[in-house]
Amino acid sequence: MARIALFPGSFDPFTNGHLDVVRRGTQLFDEVIIALGNNSSKTRYLPVEQMLEMIAEVFRDEPRVRVQAYKGLTADFAREVGARYLLRGLRNTTDFEYENTIAQANRHVNPELETVFLITSPALAAISSTIIREIHRFGGNVDDFVPFTLPAVS
Repeated sequence: MARIALFPGSFDPFTNGHLDVVRRGTQLFDEVIIALGNNSSKTRYLPVEQMLEMIAEVFRDEPRVRVQAYKGLTADFAREVGARYLLRGLRNTTDFEYENTIAQANRHVNPELETVFLITSPALAAISSTIIREIHRFGGNVDDFVPFTLPAVS
């Protein structure tokens, strides 16, 4: 049975920290599905379709990585695609507290689902999509933080 991991998030935008987690995840799992979810408590900065295309281009030569959008509960989507693992990156203890709560809820919804945490590489720990959005929104250069060029701010 293939070991399929789901790497869910809003990825708004997908960062070099996310890239690092996916690359390291491919060393642990047979397939990693980057799953762009719709967080009902967030307003998107970049359209899901655009981010899907940009991420897919980054992984175009990696057959064990695919990119999909989904709606609804992450634990249900994992079941749909046959993923038995959730892959999550942790930058700090604050991330752990938040992710631990989500992992417990996901396990309640889907008891077959195991969450695997990877500690973020130290050089990438300060990167967050929120900070990147702010820098980009005000015309700053974010090239060092993302694996592609973000579209110009309109």
